[in-house]
Amino acid sequence: MVESYIPLGIDISKATFHVALLKGQKQSKYQQFTNDDEGFTKLSQWLEQQGSDRVHGCLEATSIYGHALALHLYQQGHRASIVNPMRIKGYAKSQLTRTKTDRADAKLIAQFCRDLKPAAWQPSEAEVVTLQAYTRRLGALEQMLPQEKNRLKISPDELKDDIEVHLAFLKEQVKSVKKRLLKHIQSHNNLKEQHSLLTTIIGVGDDTAARVLAEIGAIEHFDSARQLAAFAGLTPQEHESGTSVKGKTRLCKIGNRRLRKALYFPALVLLQRCPLAQTFRERLLAAGKCKMQDASGRSIDA
Repeated sequence: MVESYIPLGIDISKATFHVALLKGQKQSKYQQFTNDDEGFTKLSQWLEQQGSDRVHGCLEATSIYGHALALHLYQQGHRASIVNPMRIKGYAKSQLTRTKTDRADAKLIAQFCRDLKPAAWQPSEAEVVTLQAYTRRLGALEQMLPQEKNRLKISPDELKDDIEVHLAFLKEQVKSVKKRLLKHIQSHNNLKEQHSLLTTIIGVGDDTAARVLAEIGAIEHFDSARQLAAFAGLTPQEHESGTSVKGKTRLCKIGNRRLRKALYFPALVLLQRCPLAQTFRERLLAAGKCKMQDASGRSIDA
């Protein structure tokens, strides 16, 4: 017997979220809440008032603004889906949608949920959530370092001391986060075992292994290697039609950008140091494949 859920469209933002509850083909209920624990509690009360004890809440993957709400819905026994915004955009075009407001977007997402029934979102384990927070913080710090170094070159002498102090602080923060990150991995057996396995691959070091684990989460959520590759945006995208359109095959890139970036340089190292990978690449090139299709990634933007 298929469980019945009432579609709930959620237009999420940093401070608030709008919801649209589809009560039928034409009837909808709307409400706005704050994006915090108090707002989540009020949402549950409002759903109870509407007689909706089982909803399928659907929202776009907008940074991490919606994860706490999705977790709340999951814990309350509802169904939650976090979908790629491109899917919502494509659905909106198919419906010839012209209006763009928070309320209209919430209803559109609810209709998308009703018609396409996206897969249920599963929360990651607590240790994976923490690991992801560490790796993303590390990425943010590492991004700030070259920015400050560039500022140091063009700033007047009066500001150079301030920037050098900030650079020293950022470097210490990077060391601290890396140390705590590795300690976190070592303190959880499942992360420790997977991290150890990943670092046996040529080109994969501690940092790469940590980022891959943080972005993939539980690999059991994927049914196949191809599904995991699609999640990372590493599946081929063909562009052919009839006899006149013969576009080049490229990476789809509709997937996890952070995971692709983490795998980019290890792939180059693998090609340089692994004879089997070199042989595989040469075989693909000999078969007429372009570099965009082979394993090197040399002409692929991370």
